[in-house]
Amino acid sequence: MVDIFDEVDEDLRAERAQALLKRYGWLLIAVVVLVIGATGGWQGWRWWQAKRDMAAGTAFLAAMNVVSVAGPATDPASRKAAIAAFDQVAATAPDGYRTLARLRAAALQADSGDLAAAAALYDQVAADSSADPLLRDLASLLWAQRQLDTADPALLAARLKPLAVPDNPWHALATEDLALLDLREGHTDAAKASLRGLAGDVSLPQDMRGRASGLLNRLGG
Repeated sequence: MVDIFDEVDEDLRAERAQALLKRYGWLLIAVVVLVIGATGGWQGWRWWQAKRDMAAGTAFLAAMNVVSVAGPATDPASRKAAIAAFDQVAATAPDGYRTLARLRAAALQADSGDLAAAAALYDQVAADSSADPLLRDLASLLWAQRQLDTADPALLAARLKPLAVPDNPWHALATEDLALLDLREGHTDAAKASLRGLAGDVSLPQDMRGRASGLLNRLGG
């Protein structure tokens, strides 16, 4: 008797399963298709990203090859071609290469004497929230260094002071630039204090400590 009830129960379950399959089978098939489609789409997206990055890297290297010809002492036409090559990379490449291309183009603009164009590119990188924070800070540092003798001291200090905090990777260079800015404004004692800190910091490269010590000696310690 128990076996009979078990068989009836199994038949009922089978009938319910068939009924559910007839009613919702299309939905199960749709889910399977979506999962397969999503997996294929993700693989396709990764392939497209890899292809895009490879193209950007190739374009960046090509621009660097132009730079090897367009050095600071070469003709303006060659340098202009190099800047145009980096501008093209910046316009079409993903974030990392776009940032590097802008920085290289800015350096070439500055070397050619066009500080306004260079500063504009450095500002673009510094304000780009998608760029690596390390490169954004570097752009601010280079913006200040290129104009240390000419720009408004208040603007220079505003750019450099956030970089001079101890946990910033560029703090030593920013501190050095702030010392030079103090000297420009006649704040000799403040400059000496900054230079002493740099000269005595054993964690810094020897050439930086040497520059600070040399300048301190010229200032009378």
